[in-house]
Amino acid sequence: MRRHYRISAAPLVLVTLLAGLTGCSSLNPFSSGDKIKVAELKPIQASVDVKTLWSESVPKAEGYVFTPAVAGQKVFAAGRNGVVAAFEDGKRLWKTDVDQKLSAGVGSDGKLVVVATSKGDVIALSADDGKVLWRAKAGSEVLAPPAVTGDLVAVKGSDYRLFAFDPADGRKKWTYQRQTPPLALRSTAPVLVVDRYVFSGFPGGKLVAVASNNGAALWEGTVALPKGTTELDRIADVVAGPVLEGNQICAVAYQGRIACFDLQTGNSLWARDFSSTAGLAIDNRQVYAVDDKGTIQAFDRFSGSSVWKQDKLSNRQLTTPLVRRGVVVTADLEGRVHVLNRDTGAFIGRSATDGSPVTAPLVPQGAGFVVETQKGGVFALDLQ
Repeated sequence: MRRHYRISAAPLVLVTLLAGLTGCSSLNPFSSGDKIKVAELKPIQASVDVKTLWSESVPKAEGYVFTPAVAGQKVFAAGRNGVVAAFEDGKRLWKTDVDQKLSAGVGSDGKLVVVATSKGDVIALSADDGKVLWRAKAGSEVLAPPAVTGDLVAVKGSDYRLFAFDPADGRKKWTYQRQTPPLALRSTAPVLVVDRYVFSGFPGGKLVAVASNNGAALWEGTVALPKGTTELDRIADVVAGPVLEGNQICAVAYQGRIACFDLQTGNSLWARDFSSTAGLAIDNRQVYAVDDKGTIQAFDRFSGSSVWKQDKLSNRQLTTPLVRRGVVVTADLEGRVHVLNRDTGAFIGRSATDGSPVTAPLVPQGAGFVVETQKGGVFALDLQ
């Protein structure tokens, strides 16, 4: 049985020993045993109103990370018990029980809605009525939402193998696998599919570009190099999704760096020491990142130089940042949504959801975004 280790700063990100081991235990190798102090929220001068356009619900996540999918005005969401639902303007369009416990979702291109299970089952439904269209098998547990395009459904297993399926019938098109270290963080971040590329982060600090048509490796970039004497010290994994702006793609590693590369060649553009499991956002000016202590930082997109730092949300287990309407948005372990000025990092807005943790990334919709909580709350929010 695999041995699991829990990281105190990000309780839904697990460390898994991939080599076959007997016995099963749970412990926290990164904690001194002291209770972590979560930053208290101070009053702010709000200049941005976070407006709830509508709210609905799906079954609870039960500790898993379920990212909603957005296609136009439609929002697709799922819960651990196997229920997948579609909403539009706050009205439920359909609900389907796939009769299996889910571990990841949702991916959609507006035609297909795809979810997955801890047994490696990939399930595709019609976006129109929720009818199950096909079921396929990945080779391992799936924790990351599938990426869906008109040409393929790309799925990342918890062992970091990549699987591509034909969206028409679920036929497996290709599998990509590379050697990984014996100790690796489990990743809930999806792959990024752009044109002919499929991008994914890997243990050992690597970002890999794979050809979408056949799974052949196109280039490999080094985000971080493992350091230290023990296996725990040497964890330097890219577990958050890469981000793209123009011809620049960036990724971040735990106990490693932020690094940006040329999209086509994989040539390094710049890198800065940083550690994150939460991930990045990018716009035409800056890269925004949340580190392991909950500090949000902005870096110049072209040089990597530091622009600002916001440390008043320490240990609040922040989500991947998101840029909307020229501001930076993130959510936390109490279901709070925080809005920051992208030029200074100052707080300019705040809102509550249902009080339960937000562990899934915020998903853009129009000028706003959609939030799904651990309790199963689905909120469409806008900034005014």
